[in-house]
Amino acid sequence: MEVDILEFGVPVDSNKTVFVWDIPPVLTHDQVYEQLFHVFSSFGPIYLLKVSPNAPLHPPGFYAIIKFYSAAHAATAQKVTDGCPLLQNSALKVKLSSKQTPHFSSGRNTPLSHARCLELANHCLGFNGWTCDRITLKELTNEEEGEDEEDEGGVRQRIRFGCMMKLSFPQHGVTTRGAAVVEESFTCTGPEVLLQRRCKLQRSVREKALVQAFSSVLLILLGNGKVMVELKQTSDQLEADETEDILQVNEFSLSECPADEEEAEDEDWDLTL
Repeated sequence: MEVDILEFGVPVDSNKTVFVWDIPPVLTHDQVYEQLFHVFSSFGPIYLLKVSPNAPLHPPGFYAIIKFYSAAHAATAQKVTDGCPLLQNSALKVKLSSKQTPHFSSGRNTPLSHARCLELANHCLGFNGWTCDRITLKELTNEEEGEDEEDEGGVRQRIRFGCMMKLSFPQHGVTTRGAAVVEESFTCTGPEVLLQRRCKLQRSVREKALVQAFSSVLLILLGNGKVMVELKQTSDQLEADETEDILQVNEFSLSECPADEEEAEDEDWDLTL
């Protein structure tokens, strides 16, 4: 039985990347992106889809870079789509990346963003396949560092929060934890500014703690379509254990603030084929 292992980190292995050439210029950039995403996302979750115009010395048209979380999904997508008329009945060249490039290796050991962690977990396990609970959320700012010298227009303020989250996979009997501490210094011009910053920092530390918890999780994709969940011991998890020592494991009542929409990641790829 074929087995593939997914981590909640930025995929960098070359065998997870597919290149698509010979995309005709009869469609707009947005139309090409939409149709390619529709086709290739059917093979598995996609981390990145980048559509770019051909270089000036090449014929008009587009090429695309598609990065999967799974090497098996990338290989299947390449075999099924290479030479097929996917866009406007034009046969496209679809190949797996043949070597590691600096663009890919730069993301090694980088955890996924909070939004990407949720996206991958929901895709592989379903919305009811996992749960998260806050163990503790508390302010770590002490009185001495709470207020600094006066600045133009206000007072320099420093606030710090710590959080511990529990991540559970009930159907697999797996539970892990993540902890994080974040702080911010800013010029406080009034109580409204302080409240906004506190709310933003509380949301940020919760998300970072959950990302830390996901960093210890492995999704094992079986050939029969089933998914298993296992845990790994990572350096990130060891850091989380050290962070937990800072926090007391009890409920600390703080006002909850509504979460803003997650800022979209801006991937900057500049590859010339």
